[in-house]
Amino acid sequence: MAGKKEELENNPVCEILCVHTDLIESVRETLIPGGQVHQLAELFKTLGDPTRVRIMDALAKNEFCVCDLAELLELSQSATSHQLRVLRSNDLVKYRREGKMVYYSLDDEHVLALYREGLEHISEGRG
Repeated sequence: MAGKKEELENNPVCEILCVHTDLIESVRETLIPGGQVHQLAELFKTLGDPTRVRIMDALAKNEFCVCDLAELLELSQSATSHQLRVLRSNDLVKYRREGKMVYYSLDDEHVLALYREGLEHISEGRG
């Protein structure tokens, strides 16, 4: 019996089949459309790379030119530019030109909020 109890604690699922049709129907109408599901999944996939998270961390604190960002994170300029291109293609960062320099920052307040919420979530120390 201890084996079954342990299995239920490690994999908590309903022990009986009981479908709440009213709940399902009311929520089904509010689910995001398939296109948005894929866009959101792509966004989270983009944020799933540690180098990109480090770039986001730096840009959450300040705007940086590519040279300084590469130096700060101890990356090559080529690797930094590649990761910035991926982040830019997902509208997470933006850039501005100033003469021969290119400066990057987070795209908007939503991106900063997403970063901060993620950081807060992992900092909660559950467990």
